[in-house]
Amino acid sequence: MSTVEEPIHILWINAGLSCDGDSVSLTAATQPSIEDIVLGALPGLPKVSVHWPLIDFESGPEQGADTFIEWFRKADHGELDPFVLVVEGSIPNEDLITGEGYWCGFGNDPQTHQPVPTSTWLDRLAPKALAVLAAGTCATYGGIHAMAGNPTGAMGVPDYLGWDWKSKAQIPIVCVPGCPVQPDNLSETITYLLYQASGQAPMIPLDEQLRPRWLFEATVHQGCDRAGYYEEGQFTTEYGTPQCLVKLGCWGPVVKCNVPKRGWINGVGGCPNVGGICIACTMPGFPDRFMPFMDEPPGAHVSAAASSVYGAVIRRLRAITARKADIEPHWRRRDGHAPQHAEDSREKVLA
Repeated sequence: MSTVEEPIHILWINAGLSCDGDSVSLTAATQPSIEDIVLGALPGLPKVSVHWPLIDFESGPEQGADTFIEWFRKADHGELDPFVLVVEGSIPNEDLITGEGYWCGFGNDPQTHQPVPTSTWLDRLAPKALAVLAAGTCATYGGIHAMAGNPTGAMGVPDYLGWDWKSKAQIPIVCVPGCPVQPDNLSETITYLLYQASGQAPMIPLDEQLRPRWLFEATVHQGCDRAGYYEEGQFTTEYGTPQCLVKLGCWGPVVKCNVPKRGWINGVGGCPNVGGICIACTMPGFPDRFMPFMDEPPGAHVSAAASSVYGAVIRRLRAITARKADIEPHWRRRDGHAPQHAEDSREKVLA
């Protein structure tokens, strides 16, 4: 893609089925912060214009010159190019409603004065967008609202548009899951897309679930502060202890998420690091495949049992090594005086 001279617009729709937690989460980002992105503080970052309900001051009346919804209408009419479409919240299946009404909407139609369903905005804007970014687990895979038995038919953006869907710039849907999303994961992905749009980065690398590969290739377990206890077969059965949390229902060994490694804000936090179990909120099957949350995961019965056996052996062997290693070398003396036969000691060491 060629260098973009005009500002790249970011159109943020938080009118899906959600709690707006991902918007709130982004305000806590530090690497980079949303202020860094909006103010162009990063070297080489193209100029951006962000239309996001949480920070956009253009929120005048419907007939005003600076009404917020007008930017989305301009994009719909082909008058706003290029733009990145960010979707927050799951997309309800409006076809389930046979009569009047809608599940969720965003702005009113100027002709009918009726709310425009969120799914309609996605139909209109996605084909015109430079890239589509699904923020949070609700937007990526449906999340809580897509649980079995829900009346809305809620689904993630890839389920709605199609998993093979690509933007006019041939960029697949970019999914940054999390309930809510880790702040820096989202701001970093937005930054990557902006650099890519300006020709300064290659195609964003995504895994099979359309997640940025560099953020979601490792499991919670691999970055967890408690992983060493798992290796040594030490599992806790109550909260408030430092041992591994698998027996309390932690899904960390199989969940793709970097929160324990990256922390939550400024490198601090991360569910297992601060004593909470991982409930797999970044996974496509969340929450149905991981309930009930407080029960030990099925595979953990075998792995924990095996770890308990060889972990006991490892702990015993390491204790022997530790006793031998946790003393001063024989050629040193605690009284501060060198041994009388230092040369002999040196020869013993070399031997």
